Amino acid sequence: AAIGTFLRRSLRRAGRREVKDGASAAENTPPQVLQGKLGERSSVFYSAGQFFFEYLVVVSLKKMPDGHYEPKITYQFPKHENLLKGQKEEEERLLQAIPLFCFPDGNNWAPITEFTSETFSFVLTNMDGSRKIGYCRRLLPSGRGVRLPEVFCIISCLGCFGLFSKILDEVEKRRQISMAVIYPFMQGLRESPFPAPGKTVTIKSFIPESGTELIELTRPVDAHLEHVEFQALLQRLSPHLILHIFASAMLERRLIFLAEELSVLSQCIHAVAALLYPFTWAHTYIPVVPECLLDTVCCPTPFMVGIQMRHLEWVLEQPMEEALIVDLCEGKIIRAVGDEEEILPGKLQKEMLISLNRHTNNNNMHTSEQVNTLVSEAFVHFFVQLVGHYASHIKWGRSGSGSFQERAFCKAITSKSCRRFMKKFVKTNMFSLFIEEAEKSRIPQEGK
Repeated sequence: AAIGTFLRRSLRRAGRREVKDGASAAENTPPQVLQGKLGERSSVFYSAGQFFFEYLVVVSLKKMPDGHYEPKITYQFPKHENLLKGQKEEEERLLQAIPLFCFPDGNNWAPITEFTSETFSFVLTNMDGSRKIGYCRRLLPSGRGVRLPEVFCIISCLGCFGLFSKILDEVEKRRQISMAVIYPFMQGLRESPFPAPGKTVTIKSFIPESGTELIELTRPVDAHLEHVEFQALLQRLSPHLILHIFASAMLERRLIFLAEELSVLSQCIHAVAALLYPFTWAHTYIPVVPECLLDTVCCPTPFMVGIQMRHLEWVLEQPMEEALIVDLCEGKIIRAVGDEEEILPGKLQKEMLISLNRHTNNNNMHTSEQVNTLVSEAFVHFFVQLVGHYASHIKWGRSGSGSFQERAFCKAITSKSCRRFMKKFVKTNMFSLFIEEAEKSRIPQEGK
């Protein structure tokens, strides 16, 4: 109960400080890019030179006196010592929360002989608004007879799903040999700096009977897309429905995604959030909701959450306010507000629909990275057309601080449908926080 209360409180603190941090410039990116082209901002998640990860933990299922199994941390690397009181408390809260997200599907497990490993991720929001990402690989340990699955979870403040999936591949390969060979690999990884976009880091790792291996980990060139898999979204939803979801997210509504596989939930929700770039979802964000937090759907504030399909009936029975409920298994919307078709300006919506249909039809001809780039470009182009003139409506004072002229900004939009939409969008938290950052980010040369 105590950890549930903490999680609810912390997850709802995805407010101003968090988004301001996320909007700040990354390494070698001057803050004035906010005054440049729309879509050039980088997230603090992607700063190079940091540690790859904070913790590697193994979460196993332990049988309780009542016969049920509960997830418990059975291995932790590294063990932090000499922490200050506040740091110790924060670590304890984090380590208490992790098992719930590694086994969000409850404690109704039984020993099994076969299990297909799966990869998924979750996001935890700290009390100070900063975020940590948990990259998980759930697998069945090697052996004979019935046994229980376990989860290897890497906690990091860096968002790069593809890179951490490759790291988890190496962890799983070593787990089939011995837990003892995981430690030196993770130690080598921890001692290596997180590479800059497009760069590669090489990790040396010794495996008995195989000798020393060189493992190369390369970051994608486009940093803001390295935590995204748009193909996962396009494979499950039609372009038409994706635009309905995008429109609802832009107006910061409540969004619930349903699927049975944890990997599907986490991939698709990360993809939806990425469609908002260069804006940032500023509210409760739980790609995979543990059973103990299911009542999040009754929250009156905006949220974007993923829930396993087995809970559909329970979700539909809850006294929730208007929400968009998306079935990722069947590729359909179960419940809608009803105005999703009319939210976005007609002409811009049609352009995006044509672009998404083209990418969908050519899906087999493009790599995952190419699909990410093409889809992102379509949505960034939408924002450029809609709000690309924002910088010219920031009035700068002698002190260097800026003041956004909202009325003049909206009035400058010639299209009536675009202006009607913008009058709603400028009232959202994500737009307000974007502008707050822009008001602080005047290009120094302009002051000369």
